Amino acid sequence: MRSRLINWPVSWLVTLGLPFVLSGCISIPAPIEEYALARAAMDGAKSVDAARFAPGYYHRALEAYSKAEVLYEQREYQDAKELFNHSRIDFEKAENAAHVQRKKSGEVL
Repeated sequence: MRSRLINWPVSWLVTLGLPFVLSGCISIPAPIEEYALARAAMDGAKSVDAARFAPGYYHRALEAYSKAEVLYEQREYQDAKELFNHSRIDFEKAENAAHVQRKKSGEVL
């Protein structure tokens, strides 16, 4: 009788807690679009030599992009999505700043 009383709260806890545990396992979709947009922004920044003309934005974007790739591989999609978006924005800023700096210095694109 005693073992039955001990098992009752445990089984009740498992029954009620299982849906909450499983709801944490529901995954969000992979941020494929954000990944592609960040990659395209990186390519655009590279094409105007943003690492040379806007190193602050470029290196900050590259760091966020690298971290996002690691998170993507680890299936931490929500965090990866945020970092891909941050990196895209910084790559775009780097590209725009590089255009301005190149124009000021008289370089032709």
